[in-house]
Amino acid sequence: MERFDHNRPLVYLAAPLFSEAELNFNLALTTRIEASLDVYLPQRDGGKLVDLLACGVEENAAYKSIFDRDLRALDAACALIIVLDGRAIDEGAAFELGYAYAHRKLCFGLQTDPRRLLPAGNNPMIEMPLQKIFRSIESAGEWADSFARSQITL
Repeated sequence: MERFDHNRPLVYLAAPLFSEAELNFNLALTTRIEASLDVYLPQRDGGKLVDLLACGVEENAAYKSIFDRDLRALDAACALIIVLDGRAIDEGAAFELGYAYAHRKLCFGLQTDPRRLLPAGNNPMIEMPLQKIFRSIESAGEWADSFARSQITL
């Protein structure tokens, strides 16, 4: 958590982080939001399991390290943005959303993909915690800009 300004609100980005496309999308979203707010990006700030294991970290210690770092970041964050793209929501991101909502954090979604698991839309347990679902990286960035301005005036 030392890489963050602490004078700017922190947003936790909950997203799948396994394919090159997912990693690049997450970086693009983070770059846009970081114009106004700090972002905890798990793939960058919490470590990746495959990297820890490749460096020789014992499996249980690697799992615990990632889990503990991410929970500390969720506790420190004022808001969470979950990437909803794909046929189904990433299970780690779904946990992070539930944790953030239970701890009364602001929760938002970003969904650029029209696919949904249910014919009626997203699962209600995913949809209902969200205050808004953004449809583009730019609209999420515009929210970040507006949110940052509102925090300055407080």
